[in-house]
Amino acid sequence: MVKTIEEIREKLDSGDAIVLTADELKTKLRDGEKVTVDDVDVVTCGTSGIMSGTTALFHIQVTEPGAFNKAKEVYMNGIPAYPGPCPNELLGSVDVFLYGTNHSKTMEDYGGGFLIKDLIDGKEVEVQVIDIEDNQFNAKVTLDDFQTARLIGTRMAFKNYNSFTNPEKTSQKSIFNSTPMEGPYNSYSFSGCGEINPLANDPKQEIIGEGTKVLINGAQGVVIDNGTRSSQEKPNLLLTANIKEMKSYYMGGYKTGMSPEIFNSVAVPIPVLNEKILENLKVLNRDIALPVCDIHGRHLPIDTVDYTVWEDVDLRPTTDPDMCFNCIPCLPEIYCPTKAYRKDKTIDEELCYGCGTCATVCPRGVPYMNMGTISIEAEGKTRKIPVSCRQSDKKRGLEISEELKKQLLDGLFKL
Repeated sequence: MVKTIEEIREKLDSGDAIVLTADELKTKLRDGEKVTVDDVDVVTCGTSGIMSGTTALFHIQVTEPGAFNKAKEVYMNGIPAYPGPCPNELLGSVDVFLYGTNHSKTMEDYGGGFLIKDLIDGKEVEVQVIDIEDNQFNAKVTLDDFQTARLIGTRMAFKNYNSFTNPEKTSQKSIFNSTPMEGPYNSYSFSGCGEINPLANDPKQEIIGEGTKVLINGAQGVVIDNGTRSSQEKPNLLLTANIKEMKSYYMGGYKTGMSPEIFNSVAVPIPVLNEKILENLKVLNRDIALPVCDIHGRHLPIDTVDYTVWEDVDLRPTTDPDMCFNCIPCLPEIYCPTKAYRKDKTIDEELCYGCGTCATVCPRGVPYMNMGTISIEAEGKTRKIPVSCRQSDKKRGLEISEELKKQLLDGLFKL
């Protein structure tokens, strides 16, 4: 059977369409159900992860027109933002690009991801402009004050990733782990949401491409093109959406062992037009390779596992404050990448990313989380390695897939 986009749109408009999240489809397959093209019209796929290639484009009114000629430097809560390309001479306003990975010069462990989240939450941000004559101008602004606030992801939602362990005895700092990665072979970090990830379900991009509508952090956006460093084997996407329409829950800052990073959540609808598209959608975690690399080399695989690393594990930690010895310093509080771990030994569920760092570093097991393990062959031995850090959040990936499904069925999101 072959369907057209127009036919599926008509079914959505009339309320007759069958929309499944990727997780719902995979559950049917695991339960032994036979799924045909007649049984589903659209599958919504989602992912949430560290996406370093994220930038924000802002237009900010800083002063009255005529106060300064041209901006030379701009800082937002101490984070460098880059003025231009339009000079905006004598307008009192600036166009700036702010990178999600830039660090604040005035606030510790604070970067672009934290700032964009603060703006979406309605918080006030300090903007400092230094003009070409070295005069300084300051303003306090909120997101409502910005004429333009657009997120641009230069490479997002990778189809597949490398994962990392440390074969050496000495720890290694890296952007791929929340803390310095311990060794030898006793810690493991990975990214990607496996079988629910959009490009894993459309590996040859028969659906996902230039012009495809998507959800980015809850806002409707669009695929501009494939992203930087994209390849046929490892595609990723160049995306954009309006920050003013985003939900802060789906994005934010994330501290790594090296520097602040940024995470985003993306969902993509895949219309089931024919058998070939449906067969691609039947991919399961066990079918998706996950190379395990030396944290020192990044692109040198030691062995390969798969995304069953997501199965039979906890997506969020639980806490038992009675186990606490009030250690000073409190390691979960220091190392929590999203600042979700509170002083009272509870966890802010809105901020928690499910990375597992708190459970990994706490010597008393106050936060506990079943993170799972992997087994690899390395240096002539079988090594069982505990997962110590996740840099993708399957819970948010599932939730944004569900949100996209609801918008499709409610008529708010049009294919």
